[in-house]
Amino acid sequence: MDNRLRQLLAGYVDGELSPDELARFEKELAVNPELLAELKEFKKLKEVTGTMKYADLPDEVWESYWASIYRKTERGIGWILMSLGAIVLLCFGVYEGFSELYLNPDCPLWLKVGLTAVAGGAVFLLVSYGRERIFAYNRERYREVIK
Repeated sequence: MDNRLRQLLAGYVDGELSPDELARFEKELAVNPELLAELKEFKKLKEVTGTMKYADLPDEVWESYWASIYRKTERGIGWILMSLGAIVLLCFGVYEGFSELYLNPDCPLWLKVGLTAVAGGAVFLLVSYGRERIFAYNRERYREVIK
């Protein structure tokens, strides 16, 4: 059965077809036994799902849910603040260390060049990794799926 007939079948069961679509679908239904069998299955499925209801959860479950959300939010903010503080302190330490090293005339040139290369490479790798993670996140097909 083609995709168009499946769409018409769903619309037929839900009573959403236009008069033209309804006439076309009923004409096809009269000559297609496979479509008729699928329609019967669809109607059974609609009956079963139509009687389903959401379970009423006890208040304790909702209280536990909202407490969990609050804890996760609180911990997330804590991690963000701690990470920002660590980054600021690390940047300050690196700045002070490099400025002390580069302003010291007794420090050999090869050491200054080597440390500059290491720092430049670390920054380059960090930017590259961040760009890759952002690119991967934007293209993640299943990020809405709860694990």
